[in-house]
Amino acid sequence: MRELTAASVERFLADYRAALGADDEGGPIGLAVSGGGDSLALLRLAIHAFRGRIAVATVDHGLRPEAHAEARRVAALCASLAVPHAILRPETPITLGNVSQKAREARYGALARWAASHGIPRVLTAHSRDDAAESFLMRAAHGSGIAGLALMPAETAIPHGAETGVRLVRPLLGWSRAELRAVAEAAGWPIADDPSNSDGKYDRARIRALIAASPDLPAGPLARTARNLAEAEEALRWLVEEAWVTRVEAEPHAIRIDAAQLPRELRRRLAARAIRTLRADPAWSGEGLDGLVDRLDAGRTATLAGVVARPGPPWRFAPAPPRHGQS
Repeated sequence: MRELTAASVERFLADYRAALGADDEGGPIGLAVSGGGDSLALLRLAIHAFRGRIAVATVDHGLRPEAHAEARRVAALCASLAVPHAILRPETPITLGNVSQKAREARYGALARWAASHGIPRVLTAHSRDDAAESFLMRAAHGSGIAGLALMPAETAIPHGAETGVRLVRPLLGWSRAELRAVAEAAGWPIADDPSNSDGKYDRARIRALIAASPDLPAGPLARTARNLAEAEEALRWLVEEAWVTRVEAEPHAIRIDAAQLPRELRRRLAARAIRTLRADPAWSGEGLDGLVDRLDAGRTATLAGVVARPGPPWRFAPAPPRHGQS
């Protein structure tokens, strides 16, 4: 086993602090470790950076027959390193539908519950620069806007477990997959390679193969583009907050927006916020929003997600009246 260099540990610590946006206040740190090269590199770096503070969890989705053995290998490795480890399983089996999405939701939910039950305030994952590039191209292929194309946040509430208060941290977004695998291989630890990563029936696997085969699609610049879009998204959110203060009159059951001369993207976002506010449902996906803005721009009334919007000036939003036969 080759020793981990002090420079690598310092780089990791600097990236971790940058992801937090603040100094580390101490306390336990959770790691999500699948047994792949990226996550084993995270484990090795974290052991040196946070001596005695880490606990590890491996999620076994039950989707591959070899997954349980992989989880047991991570457990054995952690036992040899005197690192606490838990194998987590989804509360309900993952069956038909978008299996990748369901597995992701189940994984984050399980990690959030595990961390909360052990008093762990944040969980680190091993998302890399290559993951960021792949996500960017996948979302571009589906026509995502700025928010969808933006770099995944380095620190955020853990998805599908936000009520636990556990935070998700991605300190390796500036590291390449090759760099991380080298860190894991240098430890001499067995690396599990998930066959789904090269299975063409999955979007991410196809995009990964495309990037590998195309010198004109380097992961580094793609990830930087995603980072630039994240900064643009932050600026737009700031503008929306400003416009909400200066352009919006909000009452409990009515919202009026002075949308005159605002760029379309700001009109869209203000309309979306009005709908979410009146629905009291922040989980609304935003589906149908472009059509609603088109109708308002054309001077026509539109109803979306249980909210009726009338053209102005100003635009006026209110809960839609119940349909015939509804209370």
